[in-house]
Amino acid sequence: MLPVLVVLALLAVATLRHQQTQAIGAALARGETPPVPDLTLPAFDGPPLSLSGLRGHPVIVNFWASWCIPCRDEAPLLEGIWQEFQSRGLIVLGVGTQDLQAPARAFLGEFRITYPNVRDPDGSVARLFGTTGVPETFFVGKDGRIRGKFPGVEARDDAWRAAGAALLADHAHVP
Repeated sequence: MLPVLVVLALLAVATLRHQQTQAIGAALARGETPPVPDLTLPAFDGPPLSLSGLRGHPVIVNFWASWCIPCRDEAPLLEGIWQEFQSRGLIVLGVGTQDLQAPARAFLGEFRITYPNVRDPDGSVARLFGTTGVPETFFVGKDGRIRGKFPGVEARDDAWRAAGAALLADHAHVP
């Protein structure tokens, strides 16, 4: 009887955790704008970065990994968006997830990434956001609420520009 109870308890915990990690995606699918999780993450360079400390700015949060081939396509586009929109208050934040520090740093150097990047080595932050893989990008309004996402690779420069402009205009949903 005890092994059955242990298995049931583990299943209940796993189910609850799965529901929590799917909450952001489900809320977006219902047209809601869930709040960004309040986290402080270690930066690749500089002090730790707090997501709540970015409130007041529109933010593009991009989950990536050095081993991800589509991430290599997005990296130059995100750097271009950062260069174009940062003077207007838009922040691009990269989250290197499920990656070792040395390859992740090499990736940032290879693509000459200058926008802020933080580390999520065990993927716990990606799971909290409910990502289904990398790359995945979330658009956060000035109010700290998630307005939308690109659920995979987006290789069209015009789509990134439209998303950045919509965030700066404080649209309810992006893209």
